[in-house]
Amino acid sequence: MGSSRGDSASWYCAIALLGMILLGSIRESTVAELQVRGNSLGDHKACDEIYVVGEGETLNTISEKCGDPFIVERNPHIHDPDDVFPGLVIRIITPTNTRKLLKS
Repeated sequence: MGSSRGDSASWYCAIALLGMILLGSIRESTVAELQVRGNSLGDHKACDEIYVVGEGETLNTISEKCGDPFIVERNPHIHDPDDVFPGLVIRIITPTNTRKLLKS
């Protein structure tokens, strides 16, 4: 009789643990969805500090996309703003990057 109580207690503990794991995973996915939704509705897409120009991009489109209006001033290797080509590496400073730099 003692073993059936022990078995029952083990099953209840296993079910409770499984329920907590499931609730935790649901909560994490909900938080992740809110963060993505927040970024998509925000002012600008988060851009890395080092940005590689893609096909068809201009400094104007990159500036709008990343929220950095001073790309030319921060990249002295760009002599002509109209001469931007795929593969060109530029430095981007956005409010997100500025916060990362301040934390370091």
